[in-house]
Amino acid sequence: MGMQVGNKKGIMTSINITPYIDILLVLLIIFMVSAPLKQYDHEVRVPQPAASAPVQNVRADAIIVEMELDNTVSLNQQIVTLQELESTLSEVFRYRAVKNLFIRGDSELPYGDIFVLMDIAKRSGATDIALLVKSTVVSK
Repeated sequence: MGMQVGNKKGIMTSINITPYIDILLVLLIIFMVSAPLKQYDHEVRVPQPAASAPVQNVRADAIIVEMELDNTVSLNQQIVTLQELESTLSEVFRYRAVKNLFIRGDSELPYGDIFVLMDIAKRSGATDIALLVKSTVVSK
């Protein structure tokens, strides 16, 4: 509590709330740290393709960008460069109402290479991008 002395009006008292705010903040930090944070651990189960999975029928209007291990890129089975890919996709998406795109790549590819394709697709106007894994069919 603070007091003012030296005034002829009398003693004036006012409450200093600074220590109370300090105590409040310390208690808030203690409760935040001591409150148990409940974490849920869920296993993520990713479906694995079957060894002899049949080739699925792809719709004729689907846009599929594929990347091989040697970083060759193809758009619906036509080989293009990365510079051509962006302009070609922009032209295709300009006239389409549904702007879906599939990116298929080998599971051995680095993630960075696939992210480059995703960035190009986003800049070109793709709204929905799905990732596909290129599976090798093993004959028995």
